[in-house]
Amino acid sequence: MSRSFKTIQFCAVLSLLAVTGCTPTDSTAAGGQSAASSVQMMELNKDLGHAEVNDAYRTTYEIFVYSFADSDNDGTGDLQGVISKLDYIEDMGFNQIWLMPVSPSGTYHKYDVDDYMAIDPAYGTMDDFDELISKCREKNINVIIDLVLNHTSVNHPWFKAAWDYLKELPSDWGPSSDYCPYFDYYNFSRDAQDGYAPLEGTNWYYEARFWSGMPDLNLGSERVRKEISDIMKFWIDHGVAGFRLDAVTSYYTGNNEMSTDFLKWLVSEGKSLKNDCYFVGEGWTDRNTFAGYYASGIDSMFDFSFANNEGVIASVLKGADAKAYGQAQVNEQELFSSINKNYINAPFYTNHDMARSAGYYVNDGGRKVKMAGAMNLLMSGNAFVYYGEELGMKGSGKDENKRAPMYWSSDPEAEGMCDGPADMDEVKMVWPSYEEQKDDDTSILNYYRQAIKTRNAFRSISHGTVTMADDLSSASICAYTKEYEGEKVLLVLNTTENEEDVNLSAYSEFNTLKAVLNTGEEEITFKDGTLHMPAFSIAVLTGE
Repeated sequence: MSRSFKTIQFCAVLSLLAVTGCTPTDSTAAGGQSAASSVQMMELNKDLGHAEVNDAYRTTYEIFVYSFADSDNDGTGDLQGVISKLDYIEDMGFNQIWLMPVSPSGTYHKYDVDDYMAIDPAYGTMDDFDELISKCREKNINVIIDLVLNHTSVNHPWFKAAWDYLKELPSDWGPSSDYCPYFDYYNFSRDAQDGYAPLEGTNWYYEARFWSGMPDLNLGSERVRKEISDIMKFWIDHGVAGFRLDAVTSYYTGNNEMSTDFLKWLVSEGKSLKNDCYFVGEGWTDRNTFAGYYASGIDSMFDFSFANNEGVIASVLKGADAKAYGQAQVNEQELFSSINKNYINAPFYTNHDMARSAGYYVNDGGRKVKMAGAMNLLMSGNAFVYYGEELGMKGSGKDENKRAPMYWSSDPEAEGMCDGPADMDEVKMVWPSYEEQKDDDTSILNYYRQAIKTRNAFRSISHGTVTMADDLSSASICAYTKEYEGEKVLLVLNTTENEEDVNLSAYSEFNTLKAVLNTGEEEITFKDGTLHMPAFSIAVLTGE
């Protein structure tokens, strides 16, 4: 078939290899080591351990299968492609995968499901899925999948059956779910209402808040809830660890209380099927509103406050006070725990609906892209990373552009490369491909690897309670401690382009520079109680 992706022009040409943050460095330091800060990072962090992972506090990699890796050279990513990249995922340090929808659908994004208990043929078979689960288990990688319950496709058999029934129903007859149970599965009306679409061939309308091709389910129906329970059991039996829940704030449009009540039922039902079934919900709204959904008992809600180009992370890197990053974490843990003391935050920086972060910072040179990735990964909870962010991929505008092919190679003919969505615009990458970054210690890729390694080494980082070190923090420096089950670390971040010295004499319990994350060539030093922080750098200190 024609590979449209072949026409996409990439900007990761050799000249970009000279850009600060992705360049290999000359071997100029004593002993033949590079003078670049990445070597300090590699050397200091090399002996970091790996804390045992036996709960839902993980480091999760979001994968859009369609654009991730192609195993059969048809231009479309597939499950065997994901399997082929498991060593990469493991090597990066991810211990959980979130697969965007994998069920049959007529669209590239697959958020309009035709069959909840099957794999889209473009992605493979159920045997492929089972193989993926099995190989992930060997690597202690959990798999969660998208569970889209707000709506189905108009081509779903449930909707088609209800549609056929209403086409034949005499205009003077009242509908009955006894004659057609599927009439009860959706929200139909004889009157045109806001958010409703006309049902072709009838004088009926159906609720479809997102798009006429996505009819909303009647989540109050006991029949629908039985179907949902069966769907969850099906995937749990196939080995998934849990579910990412799409658009939870739209379960009942404009009614957070009813949406929360449904979510409470859903979580309870899922955990009755698998007591450690993990749920993370998408509620793209303000902090106080999505925090309220923790009252349902859900494990996690995506933390939109820190995400996107106007969230806490980007705001700080664009000039807001550094201490705002730490204080926002303190404020959140107080808010979330007041609603559900067992909450697990779900920090993320970008996702499939957002412009990629490489476009957030003008003339960045890669430092802010790196720093932002670490600021996400150093937050407590189950941290999520969108595929390609670890390469500094670009993509903005229409959704298709944000879901461009994983940049394994600058050669579109290379093994595993995908075409991407058919309607995607030309995507010009700023940073080099995986092939070019993997052996470069100063690359964005290897910085992400070190940030994940640091996160995974300390349970206090992934699980810990944040306490601000206000006397150390300023407009340039954010300092705070994180503590969990007796393990305690001090994190110090310089979020500006200026060098800063931090006097730690009042924090003498933290006497060891245990890990560093450098974005430039200068080294972090700790001597006589003074911590020297180069531009856009992070230090982790412990008491040993």
